[in-house]
Amino acid sequence: MSALRPRTLDHVAFWVAGRGVVVAFLVEQLGLRVIADEANFTLLGGGARRGKLTLFDAPGPREPGPLAEVVLSVPEFQATVDRVGGELVDAGEGIRIRLVAGTPGDVIDLAGVVLLASDPAATASAYERYGFERVGDARVEVAGAFVEFVAGDAAIPERPLLNHLAVLVDSAQGQADIAQTLGIEVESMVDAANTIAAFLTGPGGVRIEYVEHKPTFSLT
Repeated sequence: MSALRPRTLDHVAFWVAGRGVVVAFLVEQLGLRVIADEANFTLLGGGARRGKLTLFDAPGPREPGPLAEVVLSVPEFQATVDRVGGELVDAGEGIRIRLVAGTPGDVIDLAGVVLLASDPAATASAYERYGFERVGDARVEVAGAFVEFVAGDAAIPERPLLNHLAVLVDSAQGQADIAQTLGIEVESMVDAANTIAAFLTGPGGVRIEYVEHKPTFSLT
Protein backbone atom coordinates (compact mmCIF):
# COMPACT_ATOMS: atom_id res chain seq x y z
CA MET A 1 0.00 0.00 0.00
CA SER A 2 1.25 3.52 -0.82
CA ALA A 3 2.20 5.84 2.02
CA LEU A 4 1.81 9.54 2.66
CA ARG A 5 5.10 11.31 1.95
CA PRO A 6 5.50 14.85 3.31
CA ARG A 7 8.77 16.56 2.32
CA THR A 8 9.10 19.07 5.16
CA LEU A 9 7.14 21.07 7.72
CA ASP A 10 5.89 24.04 5.67
CA HIS A 11 3.97 26.22 8.14
CA VAL A 12 1.85 26.45 11.26
CA ALA A 13 -1.43 28.37 10.97
CA PHE A 14 -3.30 30.14 13.77
CA TRP A 15 -6.69 31.78 14.30
CA VAL A 16 -6.19 35.23 15.86
CA ALA A 17 -8.49 38.15 16.73
CA GLY A 18 -5.82 40.86 16.62
CA ARG A 19 -3.73 39.97 13.59
CA GLY A 20 -1.99 43.34 13.28
CA VAL A 21 -0.62 43.28 16.82
CA VAL A 22 0.79 39.77 16.46
CA VAL A 23 2.30 40.57 13.04
CA ALA A 24 4.00 43.67 14.47
CA PHE A 25 5.59 41.63 17.28
CA LEU A 26 6.81 38.89 14.94
CA VAL A 27 8.34 41.42 12.55
CA GLU A 28 9.74 44.01 14.94
CA GLN A 29 10.87 41.76 17.79
CA LEU A 30 11.66 38.41 16.19
CA GLY A 31 12.75 39.56 12.75
CA LEU A 32 10.28 37.64 10.58
CA ARG A 33 9.18 39.30 7.36
CA VAL A 34 5.76 39.52 5.79
CA ILE A 35 5.67 37.25 2.75
CA ALA A 36 1.99 37.77 1.90
CA ASP A 37 -0.62 40.05 3.45
CA GLU A 38 -4.16 39.32 2.27
CA ALA A 39 -7.63 40.42 3.34
CA ASN A 40 -8.04 37.60 5.86
CA PHE A 41 -4.54 36.27 6.54
CA THR A 42 -0.85 37.18 6.81
CA LEU A 43 2.00 34.80 5.96
CA LEU A 44 5.33 35.41 7.70
CA GLY A 45 8.73 33.77 7.77
CA GLY A 46 12.38 34.01 6.88
CA GLY A 47 11.60 33.06 3.28
CA ALA A 48 8.68 31.80 1.21
CA ARG A 49 10.25 28.39 0.70
CA ARG A 50 11.21 27.89 4.35
CA GLY A 51 9.07 27.16 7.43
CA LYS A 52 6.46 29.86 8.00
CA LEU A 53 3.65 31.09 10.25
CA THR A 54 0.17 31.98 8.99
CA LEU A 55 -2.29 34.16 10.89
CA PHE A 56 -5.98 33.95 9.97
CA ASP A 57 -8.61 36.40 11.24
CA ALA A 58 -11.17 34.95 13.65
CA PRO A 59 -13.33 36.17 16.53
CA GLY A 60 -11.60 36.07 19.91
CA PRO A 61 -10.64 35.10 22.42
CA ARG A 62 -8.88 31.97 21.18
CA GLU A 63 -7.88 28.98 23.31
CA PRO A 64 -4.55 27.14 22.87
CA GLY A 65 -6.14 23.66 22.94
CA PRO A 66 -3.48 21.11 21.91
CA LEU A 67 -0.92 23.76 20.91
CA ALA A 68 1.88 24.19 23.47
CA GLU A 69 4.74 25.89 21.60
CA VAL A 70 6.09 26.76 18.18
CA VAL A 71 9.87 26.51 17.90
CA LEU A 72 11.76 28.90 15.62
CA SER A 73 15.38 28.56 14.59
CA VAL A 74 16.95 32.04 14.80
CA PRO A 75 20.36 32.86 13.25
CA GLU A 76 20.92 35.95 15.44
CA PHE A 77 19.99 33.93 18.49
CA GLN A 78 21.61 35.78 21.39
CA ALA A 79 20.72 39.23 20.05
CA THR A 80 17.11 38.15 19.63
CA VAL A 81 16.92 36.55 23.09
CA ASP A 82 18.37 39.69 24.64
CA ARG A 83 15.85 41.86 22.79
CA VAL A 84 12.75 39.87 23.77
CA GLY A 85 13.92 38.92 27.26
CA GLY A 86 14.23 35.15 27.01
CA GLU A 87 14.10 32.03 24.89
CA LEU A 88 10.34 31.54 25.42
CA VAL A 89 8.14 34.45 24.39
CA ASP A 90 4.43 35.16 24.04
CA ALA A 91 3.85 36.61 20.56
CA GLY A 92 0.31 37.58 21.51
CA GLU A 93 -3.05 35.82 21.94
CA GLY A 94 -1.34 32.86 23.58
CA ILE A 95 1.08 32.04 20.74
CA ARG A 96 4.10 30.78 22.67
CA ILE A 97 7.32 30.75 20.66
CA ARG A 98 10.53 29.08 21.80
CA LEU A 99 13.73 30.30 20.19
CA VAL A 100 16.64 27.99 19.38
CA ALA A 101 19.98 28.84 17.82
CA GLY A 102 20.07 28.69 14.03
CA THR A 103 22.95 28.78 11.59
CA PRO A 104 24.60 32.22 11.44
CA GLY A 105 23.86 33.92 8.13
CA ASP A 106 20.80 31.76 7.46
CA VAL A 107 17.17 32.90 7.78
CA ILE A 108 14.64 32.31 10.54
CA ASP A 109 13.05 28.92 10.04
CA LEU A 110 10.41 26.69 11.58
CA ALA A 111 12.25 24.14 13.72
CA GLY A 112 9.23 22.38 15.17
CA VAL A 113 5.97 22.34 17.08
CA VAL A 114 5.09 21.03 20.54
CA LEU A 115 1.57 19.64 20.99
CA LEU A 116 -0.28 18.36 24.03
CA ALA A 117 -1.51 14.77 23.94
CA SER A 118 -3.34 12.56 26.42
CA ASP A 119 -0.95 9.74 25.46
CA PRO A 120 2.19 11.24 23.86
CA ALA A 121 3.72 7.94 22.74
CA ALA A 122 0.49 6.69 21.16
CA THR A 123 0.00 10.02 19.40
CA ALA A 124 3.54 9.94 18.00
CA SER A 125 2.81 6.44 16.72
CA ALA A 126 -0.40 7.66 15.06
CA TYR A 127 1.53 10.37 13.19
CA GLU A 128 3.61 7.69 11.47
CA ARG A 129 0.51 6.82 9.48
CA TYR A 130 0.55 10.40 8.16
CA GLY A 131 4.10 10.10 6.84
CA PHE A 132 6.01 11.50 9.84
CA GLU A 133 9.17 9.67 10.93
CA ARG A 134 9.26 8.43 14.53
CA VAL A 135 12.52 9.60 16.14
CA GLY A 136 11.71 9.13 19.81
CA ASP A 137 9.10 7.87 22.20
CA ALA A 138 6.99 11.02 21.77
CA ARG A 139 8.57 12.81 18.81
CA VAL A 140 8.25 12.67 15.02
CA GLU A 141 10.09 14.54 12.26
CA VAL A 142 9.83 15.55 8.63
CA ALA A 143 13.20 16.45 7.07
CA GLY A 144 14.57 17.45 10.47
CA ALA A 145 11.62 19.63 11.54
CA PHE A 146 9.86 18.02 14.49
CA VAL A 147 6.50 17.60 16.14
CA GLU A 148 6.87 16.69 19.81
CA PHE A 149 4.10 15.54 22.12
CA VAL A 150 3.88 16.24 25.85
CA ALA A 151 1.24 15.08 28.31
CA GLY A 152 -1.71 17.43 28.70
CA ASP A 153 -5.30 18.21 27.80
CA ALA A 154 -5.42 17.91 24.01
CA ALA A 155 -9.15 18.55 23.57
CA ILE A 156 -10.02 20.83 20.64
CA PRO A 157 -11.78 23.90 22.12
CA GLU A 158 -14.72 25.73 20.57
CA ARG A 159 -12.42 28.56 19.43
CA PRO A 160 -9.00 26.97 18.90
CA LEU A 161 -5.83 28.99 18.45
CA LEU A 162 -4.32 26.33 16.18
CA ASN A 163 -5.82 26.32 12.70
CA HIS A 164 -3.61 23.61 11.21
CA LEU A 165 -0.14 22.20 10.66
CA ALA A 166 1.09 22.09 7.07
CA VAL A 167 3.60 19.85 5.32
CA LEU A 168 4.97 20.36 1.83
CA VAL A 169 4.28 17.58 -0.70
CA ASP A 170 4.89 16.93 -4.38
CA SER A 171 1.21 16.34 -5.18
CA ALA A 172 -1.69 17.35 -2.95
CA GLN A 173 -4.18 15.33 -4.98
CA GLY A 174 -1.90 12.32 -4.91
CA GLN A 175 -1.63 12.54 -1.13
CA ALA A 176 -5.40 12.94 -0.81
CA ASP A 177 -5.91 9.79 -2.90
CA ILE A 178 -3.48 7.86 -0.70
CA ALA A 179 -5.15 9.17 2.46
CA GLN A 180 -8.51 7.83 1.28
CA THR A 181 -7.01 4.38 0.69
CA LEU A 182 -5.66 4.51 4.26
CA GLY A 183 -9.07 5.41 5.66
CA ILE A 184 -7.96 8.94 6.62
CA GLU A 185 -10.60 11.65 6.26
CA VAL A 186 -9.92 14.27 3.60
CA GLU A 187 -11.75 17.34 4.88
CA SER A 188 -11.30 19.49 1.76
CA MET A 189 -9.20 20.37 -1.28
CA VAL A 190 -8.24 24.02 -1.81
CA ASP A 191 -6.95 25.37 -5.12
CA ALA A 192 -5.32 28.76 -4.41
CA ALA A 193 -3.20 31.16 -6.45
CA ASN A 194 0.16 29.64 -5.51
CA THR A 195 -0.76 26.28 -4.00
CA ILE A 196 -3.03 23.26 -4.05
CA ALA A 197 -3.78 21.78 -0.65
CA ALA A 198 -5.43 18.70 0.82
CA PHE A 199 -6.66 19.11 4.40
CA LEU A 200 -6.71 15.86 6.37
CA THR A 201 -8.10 15.13 9.81
CA GLY A 202 -5.05 14.27 11.88
CA PRO A 203 -4.66 12.43 15.19
CA GLY A 204 -6.67 14.00 17.98
CA GLY A 205 -8.58 16.15 15.51
CA VAL A 206 -5.58 18.33 14.60
CA ARG A 207 -5.91 19.37 10.94
CA ILE A 208 -2.90 18.64 8.72
CA GLU A 209 -2.54 20.40 5.38
CA TYR A 210 -0.62 18.61 2.61
CA VAL A 211 0.33 21.57 0.44
CA GLU A 212 1.78 21.54 -3.07
CA HIS A 213 3.54 24.55 -4.55
CA LYS A 214 2.34 25.22 -8.08
CA PRO A 215 4.97 25.64 -10.84
CA THR A 216 3.95 29.31 -10.88
CA PHE A 217 4.66 29.67 -7.12
CA SER A 218 5.65 33.33 -6.99
CA LEU A 219 6.03 34.25 -3.32
CA THR A 220 9.47 35.64 -2.56
